[in-house]
Amino acid sequence: MNRYPLWKYILIVVTLLLGALYTVPNYFGESPALQVTTGKTAVKVTSATTDQVAQALKKEGIAPDRISLEEAGSHTSVRVRFSTTDAQFKAKLALERDMNRDQTDPDYIVTVNLVKNTPAWMQAVRALPMNLGLDLRGGVHFLMQVDAKGVLENKIKGLQSSARGILRDKNVRHAGIERIGNSLEIRFRDAETRSRARDVLSGQLAELAFADSADGADLKLVVTLKPDALKRTVEEGVKQNIVTLSKRINELGVSEPIVQQQGAERIVIQLPGVQDVARAKDIIGRTATLEMRMVDESITPGTETSAAVPLNSELFLVGTGAPVVLYKEVILTGEYISSATATLDQNQQPAVSLDLNGDGGRKMREATRERIGKRMAILLKEKGKYTVASVATVQSELGSSFQISNMGTGERASELALLLRSGALSAPMEFVEERVIGPQLGAENIAKGLFSTVYGFAAIAFFMIVYYQMFGFFSVLALACNLLFLLALLSMLQATLTLPGIAAIALALGMAIDANVLINERIREELRNGATPQAAIAAGFDRAWATILDSNVTTLIVGLALLVFGSGAVRGFAVVHCLGILTSMFSAVFVSRGVVNLWYGRKKKLGKIAIGTVWTPGVTSIRK
Repeated sequence: MNRYPLWKYILIVVTLLLGALYTVPNYFGESPALQVTTGKTAVKVTSATTDQVAQALKKEGIAPDRISLEEAGSHTSVRVRFSTTDAQFKAKLALERDMNRDQTDPDYIVTVNLVKNTPAWMQAVRALPMNLGLDLRGGVHFLMQVDAKGVLENKIKGLQSSARGILRDKNVRHAGIERIGNSLEIRFRDAETRSRARDVLSGQLAELAFADSADGADLKLVVTLKPDALKRTVEEGVKQNIVTLSKRINELGVSEPIVQQQGAERIVIQLPGVQDVARAKDIIGRTATLEMRMVDESITPGTETSAAVPLNSELFLVGTGAPVVLYKEVILTGEYISSATATLDQNQQPAVSLDLNGDGGRKMREATRERIGKRMAILLKEKGKYTVASVATVQSELGSSFQISNMGTGERASELALLLRSGALSAPMEFVEERVIGPQLGAENIAKGLFSTVYGFAAIAFFMIVYYQMFGFFSVLALACNLLFLLALLSMLQATLTLPGIAAIALALGMAIDANVLINERIREELRNGATPQAAIAAGFDRAWATILDSNVTTLIVGLALLVFGSGAVRGFAVVHCLGILTSMFSAVFVSRGVVNLWYGRKKKLGKIAIGTVWTPGVTSIRK
């Protein structure tokens, strides 16, 4: 009656072993480390760099735990582990001083990091510790507001260029295209040409709405974005910014970062373990957009500042030098860049080498094929300001590779390469919240969360054993298995554990023991009704199952709602909460019954069971 087949016991043992395997890595901890990389093409990280790092540390009397050369794709770095954070920071200062001859233009970049101490064989089977959130590990929290007006402005600017190109390709003559707010006004000489332009543009740009207008003798076609297109443009702008920010953060070497949308126009960035806040903020907040335009040759050289600038052109300064007039039409933008690296030009000065993707190379060839002998400018837009990086004469048809020179320092070249490589932000953003959590506070949060869980578990165990005796002990064993399974699942899924997540673990323990209370009380009820101990055990587990399932399913629905509609800390709580419900249903019913069957099921003539006091109406008490 109360016996499991062998396969069920094997299943329990296998799940316990797997649970232990994936839970144990969380107890190995992390070691403070330094990562030595380079942002220059001319400087390579090799085994010689490893020796150089070792010699620099030996010179300063700093003993690292381990120095290794690591390769991740095309990136190579030297990883140095230490036993204490004090040694880590001393080593960082020493390496930055000894390995870089010019501190204003460093050859090597030394960043602070943390590395896991999990054995290699465990990492091979993906037995890794769960990720820790910002509140447990320490780090930086940014909340950024996306400028929706900037998104629309960039979109309208792009549509202006597209409309000009489409009308030119279809040989539709117009008297000019002017951007007015979030709309375009295209002027025509006659109604027939305006009607033809409407047909051409509506056929290729379905997201546009058109309206006729007049200004004296000029006929106008007012072009605006449709309402649904306006909303979609802002949504796509926020998503593009998230992708770009993720790439930039990956360049910083931050492990387990969080970049996610909050609301319609805000982005949350969490960088656990980051201590160089100024650099992180600078890289995240900077916007670098590359544009290539042709020089307006109608302006006589030397008269740029005094001559009347045409409507389709703009006046710029080449760095701090001579002025230059450029056409507003953009030939190529940074979105076509496939790679960007800091390098040296033919004069051994810092430069950025760019490679374009297939579409970018085609556009470049088409643009330069008919403009040989004319001058082309490369503009960089940072923090809302344009800078003309270079102006050069097109000597021949250009392909997919070229250079930006006059970078000044190697550090500026490296940063620009990083920004161009990760992509341009589709809309400007501003920091609306900045919060720094020190590693000491994170350690205190972990200790408090651990103590609360341990004390809660101990209190539950004491009550269950006192009140239900042997069955209480079985319930505590099942509860311990539930905690093991929950931690293992979080580690296997590489979920991020936060302070609300620890609260969810404590709550999961209380909810899991509730199932065992239902089972134990049902067994007591069967005993009060006169059932034999073996029959009471079988009926107690079988008849309590429906109630346990109903209560857990309804609670799971609430947890899923929090997971779907919540954000940030709420989602962290919901993930652990939902996983805890699933593991509790398995451990409280399947595992606990297996233990009970193993203890009592083999006894053919069972006279009594240790389940505490069974209260019977009309009788003082019956001890079973």
